[in-house]
Amino acid sequence: MSLLSAAAAFLYGSREVLGVLRVLLDGSGDKIYLFAKQIGQLVGGVDLYLIGIALLIFGFGVYELLISNIEAAHEDGKGTGSSLLDIRSLDDLKEKLVKVIVVALIVAAFKVMLIFPITSTTNLLVFSGSVFLLALSAWLVAVGKSSSHS
Repeated sequence: MSLLSAAAAFLYGSREVLGVLRVLLDGSGDKIYLFAKQIGQLVGGVDLYLIGIALLIFGFGVYELLISNIEAAHEDGKGTGSSLLDIRSLDDLKEKLVKVIVVALIVAAFKVMLIFPITSTTNLLVFSGSVFLLALSAWLVAVGKSSSHS
């Protein structure tokens, strides 16, 4: 079901991106708000692709852990063992999923920030705080990665 959900996410993301391209090619998007909405829709499509990737990683990871190794994932010829589908434990699966989910959340927050009205000092502080928290989450993921391999 995870793989079917990933395919659905890819299809819906493609629909979002194609919808933006249709409006851009139509030339009917003159207003600034409409432009921001279209950019938000494009970013939403990218977010759906990232969700699809997370679902693929989950599906293939569970398959590798519980059923059998996926030979094509291990035949890259490099022998580094650091491929995206090289999942040897539940912790490896969680680590890879967290990375993709954090990026998807950052992209989703960016989509919301495109149309966030900054009309007061409070709104500016909220906006700045959310940017800080997004940067902090990305930093924590990077620090967690380096400390887990040390």
